[in-house]
This record gives sequence, C-alpha cells and structure tokens, in this order.
Amino acid sequence: MAVTPYAPPLWRPALYALFTPLPLGCFTAALICDTRYLFSYQPFWTQAASWLIVFALLLAATPRLMSLGQVWPGRAVQHSVVQRRRFWLNALVRGLAIIHAFIHSRDARAVVPAGVVLSTLTVVALRIAHLDVATAARHR
Repeated sequence: MAVTPYAPPLWRPALYALFTPLPLGCFTAALICDTRYLFSYQPFWTQAASWLIVFALLLAATPRLMSLGQVWPGRAVQHSVVQRRRFWLNALVRGLAIIHAFIHSRDARAVVPAGVVLSTLTVVALRIAHLDVATAARHR
C-alpha cells in the first residue's frame, strides 16, 4: 500500500479568501461612522460603528484561526516573513478592535477622540497587512 502525502482540503483556501477582506470593509465603515459622528454628534453613528466593529471581530475570527493553523504548524515547514508579519499585524488589529469595542460601549459623547483614532489605527494596520501580502505575491 502506497503512502500518499497529506493534502489540505480544497475548501480551506476558498473560505480563507472569502472571509479575509470582510473585516476590512466593516472596519472602514466603522471609521466612516466615527467620522460622521465627529461632525454631526448624532448617537446613531456611534451605535452603527459599534455594531460594525462587533461584526468585523466576528468575521475576522475564521480566517485568523485558519491563519494560525497555516503559519504556526511547527518548525518543519518554513513560512515567509510576510505571512508571519501579516499574522502579527492582524493580531494587533484584533487587539485594537477589542479596545475600540470597549470604548464604544461608553456614552456617545465619550467616544469622540479615542474612537476616531482607534478606527484610523485599525484600518491603517489592516491595510498595511493586506498591501504587504499583495506586494509579496506580486514579486514572487
């Protein structure tokens, strides 16, 4: 009987590619909502941003768990610096988003300075992670 090497299921890369850009859209929409609240002071915008941050955190869980299994299986497989850097940038984004969700749990008036700053940092870090992978894939 011949031994066949392990091949990961075909659905895993498709699911990863499906869920990876969704949190970026939610975090960008939360940044827009925070900016709208900054200029209008209508509480609707902070509530919308709060829900968008929660949805982004929930949507980001699946690809991050899959990334954990792809990037850190052991030392037998050598992974690129780009994959590990993207993993850590996404971990930073998750940490910022959790802090951001706690800030949005406060009163609407208390969200203004920190909410916009954390939204901006979250979106910029996530964009850097996506651009890093895109430029590395282009230069292969």
